Amino acid sequence: MHSGILYRLSAFTTTPDGGNPAGVWIGNNLPDPETMQRIASEVGFSETAFVAPIHGLERTVRYYSPEAEVSFCGHATIAIGVVLGENNGNGTYQLATSVGIVPVNVCQRDGIYEASLTSVEPTYTSAPNTLVSEVLSALGWQKNDLDDSIPPARAYAGIWHLVLAVKEAQRLAELNYDFDTLKALMLRDGLTTLQLLWRESATVFHSRNPFPVGGIVEDPATGAAAAALGGYLRSAKLITVPTTILIRQGEAMGRPSQLMVTIPVSGGIIVTGKAIRI
Repeated sequence: MHSGILYRLSAFTTTPDGGNPAGVWIGNNLPDPETMQRIASEVGFSETAFVAPIHGLERTVRYYSPEAEVSFCGHATIAIGVVLGENNGNGTYQLATSVGIVPVNVCQRDGIYEASLTSVEPTYTSAPNTLVSEVLSALGWQKNDLDDSIPPARAYAGIWHLVLAVKEAQRLAELNYDFDTLKALMLRDGLTTLQLLWRESATVFHSRNPFPVGGIVEDPATGAAAAALGGYLRSAKLITVPTTILIRQGEAMGRPSQLMVTIPVSGGIIVTGKAIRI
């Protein structure tokens, strides 16, 4: 029997009713996959992370949604960092995930722990027209809703997301999609969330992330998608680097979240957020 302690936190917020809730299970050894899946389903949050020590500041981590294992999850990683900070102090923890090593730097600011993850090397591909058309149809959106300055792309920083940017804030505000159709499209294409965006200014983006493949209508804060977006903007030369952008997510759901995304000249994308126990 693997015994561990289960923590519940909300990430990318400083208030328990904001941000994105995650479970963080910490023990000496990871449970078997069936047990991790059962715990994640019982917790019911979009993600539960399972963490076991290797030695020193190294940890093995696996992530589960209520329906399936996910190779990487940003908001749960921020939650892990905050729990490790509270339990073990400041430092840079090395998380061995199924997609590679993800360093998480943890420090205290004004009495609240803040965590910064550095993603694996990001990449992107242009999104095929067929995929874009099918997704737009499932969303009930039109091609002329899209912002041509940020072309549709499949972006990766641990998991794949489809980035779709719209011209008008109002288009993003109205999200009412066909759950089963979109889920099937995303499973076929290996996508974890959609990164739906409206660009308010050079460094401020508003985002909504449908997550039907995780059994969740919408994710209020998606760190993995934030990292993937940062990598795409850099590689496609849609932003001048180095820079930091702010992604505001979850506001339409009443769970406001703030994701700070630092885009260096090269290497992994840095996503920073706070998390609070719930």
